[in-house]
Amino acid sequence: MTKSVLIEKIAEKMEGLSKKQVEVIVETVFESIKEALATGGKVEIRGFGNFRLRNRNARKARNPKTGASVSVPPKKVPFFKVGKELREMVNKA
Repeated sequence: MTKSVLIEKIAEKMEGLSKKQVEVIVETVFESIKEALATGGKVEIRGFGNFRLRNRNARKARNPKTGASVSVPPKKVPFFKVGKELREMVNKA
């Protein structure tokens, strides 16, 4: 499902809102999640899951083309942990 399909589905269910209004709401939700993660916080949506950051340590990697050793710096990566309700719903299907 793409963001535009999500916006259309929400607009269909919410008869009083236009697609443009729904688009602003969806963008605001996504921006809020991004901002929370950028500041090191976490986002918990009950029944859906948690977004949080995980730290990756520095490591040595290998360039597959040349075989040369390359050092990869430490970094933070976003991580999503599925909530219980969503996990159960997916496993039933």
